[in-house]
Amino acid sequence: MSGDFFVHSSSFVDQGAVIGKGTKIWHFCHVMGTASLGENCNLGQNVYIDSHVVIGNGVKIQNNVSVYKGVVVEDDVFLGPSMVFTNVINPRSFIERKNEFRTTTLKKGSTIGANATILCGIEVGAYALVGAGSMVIRDVPAYGLVVGNPARQVGWVSKSGLRLHFDDNGRCFMDDEGMEYVLADGQVTCNA
Repeated sequence: MSGDFFVHSSSFVDQGAVIGKGTKIWHFCHVMGTASLGENCNLGQNVYIDSHVVIGNGVKIQNNVSVYKGVVVEDDVFLGPSMVFTNVINPRSFIERKNEFRTTTLKKGSTIGANATILCGIEVGAYALVGAGSMVIRDVPAYGLVVGNPARQVGWVSKSGLRLHFDDNGRCFMDDEGMEYVLADGQVTCNA
């Protein structure tokens, strides 16, 4: 590890962990030795990063979040306070199921709200937004806005997290972003 990042004195970063330039690791965190964090990430208080987890660049992980083996976090993802990941679909304390971990993927720019739960094996699409307290049990499409328990899609959001309102032709131009979004066949694309 180089000295191009910050680790609070109360935190543990195990030997072998890769920490990117400009990353900040705050109070009471633990990063396992085979984990990798990108550049300019921010880990709030009491964050745990498990073995073999890869975190992209510009990721913000708020207080009390554990990112377990099998979770993939791409660039610019936001993980809200106390949100939860799982990695086994049917855990039992008396049965070893580490060979049954399911991969959960958070695509670039997605946001998971505070206290949300993401079941294992889920993909949250690019720039999607999961509302606070939601229970995500199925994939979320790119730019999708989901809320509730179980989470259901209630709309679409832009790259900046603003609600998209499409015209009769399935188009939405966001002046503040200078981008146009197109809704076709149940999917949103962005034409920058």
